[in-house]
Amino acid sequence: MIIVMQSKVTDEQLHAVEDKLRDMGMQPHVSRGIERTVVGAIGDERVIDIESLEALHGVEKVVRVMKPYKIVARESHEKSTTVRVRDIVIGGQSLQVIAGPCSVETDAQMRAAAQGVAAAGCRLMRAGAFKPRTSPYAFQGLGIEGLEMFKAAASEYNLPIVTELMDVRMLDTFLSHEVDVIQIGTRNMQNFDLLKEVGRTHTPVILKRGLSATISEWLMAAEYIAAGGNHNIIFCERGVRTYEDAYRNMLDVTAIPVLKRETHMPVIIDPSHAGGKSWMVPALARAAVAAGADGLLVEMHPMPEQAWSDADQALSPEELAGLMGELQAIAAVLGRGL
Repeated sequence: MIIVMQSKVTDEQLHAVEDKLRDMGMQPHVSRGIERTVVGAIGDERVIDIESLEALHGVEKVVRVMKPYKIVARESHEKSTTVRVRDIVIGGQSLQVIAGPCSVETDAQMRAAAQGVAAAGCRLMRAGAFKPRTSPYAFQGLGIEGLEMFKAAASEYNLPIVTELMDVRMLDTFLSHEVDVIQIGTRNMQNFDLLKEVGRTHTPVILKRGLSATISEWLMAAEYIAAGGNHNIIFCERGVRTYEDAYRNMLDVTAIPVLKRETHMPVIIDPSHAGGKSWMVPALARAAVAAGADGLLVEMHPMPEQAWSDADQALSPEELAGLMGELQAIAAVLGRGL
């Protein structure tokens, strides 16, 4: 770590920084230049309270040399990690497409959705029993009843289920219902108490990127889960908020190669929440696979026009099947399967 001092720093202020670093268990090394004096701190940067250093008189800025995240960093684990969900591997040579409706609505709807997911060749199914909605008056999901409905429909086709956990108080319910993959949604990316509790389980976790989160903040959120002992983490880019209103969110395709460089964990993409319109989903999905994503999280509804939530962005079963064929061709070019 490097502490850059202000141009008119006094000896007294410089000594205060050195003493503070020693109190933190670091060894300070002062380097005086013509215009600036910098202090190098040798030791474990993770124990340093940066804010307390920046608050000292004479300090201009503090610059990390080490990454603040360790367990999820590729530099600590050069080989790419795969996450196993039953007999399915995420992050390996085969891409995995997780498909299904935004929300659980009825038993008939879920059974038809499960049939469509399986028929398209997808090996995992998604749906929301608990729904975070912008409006408190919008459909919030069927709760435990919906979770049971989801399990029953998916089990007919031996599909592992992926569903969102919003409240830490429901974690035991998720575990008792044997949810295969817990999704942490964008609004809860920095719900640190929730991340800590999920970290104490061994259930695979899909961690979606926050609406305005930086890559570093996203990686640090994953570190909370990993620090608890759960290393079965899958990053999911779902678009970030910008000034543009032509689409729902801006899909950050650049995040794929950046994450692949920064972390050894699998990376998937949610093109449905990025575009917000079903006609955009295939193009975004193709781009994601071409950029190196390990899989996709796609919304599909047996009758999109009748969906209780996110109707505009849901594919039909036929559209999903067609997309799978296109993705298979792209994956083959990259030496991967689907």
